[in-house]
Amino acid sequence: MKIKSAKFVISNTKPENCPKPDMPEYAFIGRSNVGKSSLINMLTEQNKLAKTSGRPGKTQLINHFLINDNWYLVDLPGYGFAKASKSERKKWEEFIQKYLNTRENLITTFVLIDSRLEPQKIDLEFMEWCGIKGIPFAMVFTKIDKLSSSALQKNMAAYKKEMLKVWEEMPPVFSTSSESAFGREKLLNYIDQLNENIGNAFGN
Repeated sequence: MKIKSAKFVISNTKPENCPKPDMPEYAFIGRSNVGKSSLINMLTEQNKLAKTSGRPGKTQLINHFLINDNWYLVDLPGYGFAKASKSERKKWEEFIQKYLNTRENLITTFVLIDSRLEPQKIDLEFMEWCGIKGIPFAMVFTKIDKLSSSALQKNMAAYKKEMLKVWEEMPPVFSTSSESAFGREKLLNYIDQLNENIGNAFGN
């Protein structure tokens, strides 16, 4: 897939205010500071599309971007941001969960995982919640350029071991680097294939 256009549409905290659900939609979410904004900018080849910051918790809204005029990329707030107040975290959790549970055109949620870390309880719990709610998701390991190949394989194997304690099989898994754009083509081709598979449902 080639990204010919990527345009910001709307930011809000209410799923009912999201764009009309007439095109396939793909959400990106992960622990704070996982490199989500950098990944989105790398995928779209627009350095300033999603706001990057050295300060975790920058994304606090549901952000919709229209890609190639035929699908939405959604940037969701990160979870597990310790420096936010308890009430702020609760508010984010509520509208994120409502969005994921009710957004009828949401095809897949990409759960971003920091490849440098051993399996994190918060990531495993979020993916288990997705499973319980029947929300399709894929795992995207980020920052793979920050560690050796052997360390990457070790951490990915550790995640697989933990996942298979709960799951019968693994979800789709991707490895990415925002620095080198590694994994960009594979991830976009996956979205392209899903769009082709469900195109009739949206009249495409």
